[in-house]
Amino acid sequence: MTSLSVEMLAADAAEPITSAGNAQLGIAVLAGIAVIVLLITKFKMHAFLALTIGSLALGSFAGAAPAKTIASFTAGLGSTVAGVGVLIALGAILGKLLADSGGADQIVDTILARTSKRAMPWAMVLIASIIGLPLFFEVGIVLLIPVVLLVAKRGNYSLMRIGIPALAGLSVMHGLIPPHPGPLVAIDALDALDANLGVTLALGVVVAIPTVILAGPVFSRYAARWVDIKAPEKMIPQRPSEDLERRPGFGATLATILLPVVLMLIKALVDIVVDDPEQGLQKVTDVIGSPLIALLAAVIVGMFTLGRAAGFTKARLSTTVEKSLAPIAGVLLIVGAGGGFKQTLIDAGVGQMILDFSEDWSIPALLLGWLIAVAIRLATGSATVATISAAGLVAPLAADMSTSHAALLVLAVGAGSLFFSHVNDAGFWLVKEYFGMDVGQTVKTWSVMETIISVVSLVFILLLSLIL
Repeated sequence: MTSLSVEMLAADAAEPITSAGNAQLGIAVLAGIAVIVLLITKFKMHAFLALTIGSLALGSFAGAAPAKTIASFTAGLGSTVAGVGVLIALGAILGKLLADSGGADQIVDTILARTSKRAMPWAMVLIASIIGLPLFFEVGIVLLIPVVLLVAKRGNYSLMRIGIPALAGLSVMHGLIPPHPGPLVAIDALDALDANLGVTLALGVVVAIPTVILAGPVFSRYAARWVDIKAPEKMIPQRPSEDLERRPGFGATLATILLPVVLMLIKALVDIVVDDPEQGLQKVTDVIGSPLIALLAAVIVGMFTLGRAAGFTKARLSTTVEKSLAPIAGVLLIVGAGGGFKQTLIDAGVGQMILDFSEDWSIPALLLGWLIAVAIRLATGSATVATISAAGLVAPLAADMSTSHAALLVLAVGAGSLFFSHVNDAGFWLVKEYFGMDVGQTVKTWSVMETIISVVSLVFILLLSLIL
C-alpha cells in the first residue's frame, strides 16, 4: 500500500492552515469552487490558472495566511505531478509507441473486426474492467486512452458511446473490487482483512456487475446524446505518414499493454497472501508492481516488441519518445493544479469539518459510511481520503457486524468515495483534457457517470444487507 502514502498523510494532516470555524470553512469551499467554475466558463480562463486562483481564493476566504495557502497548493501540485504526472508521461510514451509502430492499429483493427457495432460498448466495459482491476484509475486511463480514441475514430462512434463504458469499468474496479487498492484501504481501516477480503471480493462482484452495466453501456446512450463529440485529433497519437516495414503482431502488442496490469496484479496478490513487508518476495513485488516501475517496464519492453518489431532505428525510437511528451504538457499542469486545489482543501481542515458534522447523524451504519464518504469526496476531491476517513469513522460499528455486513460496509464506503467527481478532483481534469470536453460537458458525462456508480452501488448494497 506504499503507493497510497501521500494521500494517507494528506488524510491525516496535522495542524490545519486556518483556525476558521466550520461555517466559514464551508463558505470558503463553496466560494473557491465558484471562482474556478466562473473563471473557466464565463471568462474562458485556462484551467491551470483558474485552479491556481481558486485555491488562493479558498485560502483567503478561510482566513489562512497567504504563505500557508501557497505552500499547500504547491505541495499538492508537486505530489500530484510526481505521482500521477509521471504515470501520464509514461503512458503517453507507450501510447505513442503503440501508434507509431502500428500496434494500436493492430489492436483496434482486431477489436473492430471481431465486435459488432452494437456490442462495442459492452466490449469496452469488459476490457476496461479487466485491465483496471489492479491499477490506479490514472494508470488505467493512460493505458486505455489510445485504444478508446482510435476505436471511436475508426468505427465512427460518438466518443461518449465508447469512452463512458471504459471509464465506468475502471471506476467500478477502483471503488468496489479488491485487490484494487481502494477497497483494500477500507478493509484495512476496518481492521478485518482476514475475515472480510474474500467475502468483500465476492459481494463486490455481485454489486459491480449491474452497476457497471447501468453506468457504462446503458448510460453511454444518454451521454452520447447530451455530449455528441468525436475523438479529439490532438489527443490521438498520430502515426507518421510513411509506410512501416512491418507491424507488430497482435499477441506481442496485447502482451505489452497488459504487462503493467500483470505486474501490479502480482504485487496485489502477494501483498494479500504473504502480508509481510520484510519478506523477500514481497519486497521484490512491491518494487516491480509499483505503478511507476510497471509502466516503465512496459515502455522499455515496448521499444523492442513495438518499435524494433516495426523496424524502428534507435534514432527513430528517440524521436518517438520526444514527440510523445509535448501534447501532454497542458494536461500535466491542469491535473497538477487540481491536486493543488485538493490539498488546499484538505489542509484547511475540510475533511475534519465533515467528520464533525457527521458525528451526530443517527442513521444505519451502511448509509452512514456512504454519506460520510460522499461528503468528504465532494469536499476534498479525493476518493482515497474519503475512503480512509469514512472507514476510520465507522470502524467501531464493524465490530458487532457479521462478516457479510462488515464487507458491505467496506463496499458502502468505497461507493460513497466515487460520488460526483468535480473541479476539485484531478481525475475530472484528466478525463476532460483527454476527451477534449469543456467543464459543462465533463459534468454531464463523467460526473453524472460517477454519481450513477455511487448511487446504484449503494442501492444494491442495501438490498444485499436485507437478504444476508
